[in-house]
Amino acid sequence: MRALFIQHDPFSPTGPVGEAFAGLGYEISEFVVVPHADFHSPNVVAEWPNFSDYDLLVPMGSPWGAWDEAKIGSWLLPELALLKAAHESDIPIFGICFGGQLMARALGGSVAPGPRPEIGWFPVHSDRPGLIAEGPWFQFHYDRWTLPPNIKEIARTPVASQGFVSGHTLGIQFHPEVITSTLQGWIDNGGESAVAGDGQSIEALINMTRAQEVAAIARAHTLVKNFVSQVVKA
Repeated sequence: MRALFIQHDPFSPTGPVGEAFAGLGYEISEFVVVPHADFHSPNVVAEWPNFSDYDLLVPMGSPWGAWDEAKIGSWLLPELALLKAAHESDIPIFGICFGGQLMARALGGSVAPGPRPEIGWFPVHSDRPGLIAEGPWFQFHYDRWTLPPNIKEIARTPVASQGFVSGHTLGIQFHPEVITSTLQGWIDNGGESAVAGDGQSIEALINMTRAQEVAAIARAHTLVKNFVSQVVKA
């Protein structure tokens, strides 16, 4: 079994999510959409791999908006089309944050800036705790999706929808892949101003993430196992 992780920026490793899929027997491949050299000019033309060569797709997060065609449209629009076709071909998809937003949009919904960012560790109210546990889960987003009428939300916070299932696709708004080193990489590459702008202490956020790490890794592994047993094999 082959899983393709779609990493939209060069600073977002697959972390415990990748480890969990590998532990379930998946061969992990990674595709970086915007390489390091183009990070500050991200409207690149991506040479996409053939999604049908894979048994599972994991579109991950992004520092850019899933609505921002002016900034990243050269690869955003093709990716939306490719993901829609993959979903319609019953290729399982596990969309994380921006990746979840992409799936909401690809399936007929929309994405727009939310009323305020969510940055840090937050509990998630889940209608299906046997699939998505209540966390806490790490959040780092400014935008939120609106689902089409035919897709039911299954998890949420007061700020944003946090989860949905459609066929063999699971979209989540939070970041189960984040560990302390992931967060540090984001802070070192543009995230510092976002955290400070939200009125938070960077040191406190890193310390909280370090304190959560062991439990968060376990939650991520459970989420992946639930996804495979309840969504992929449904």
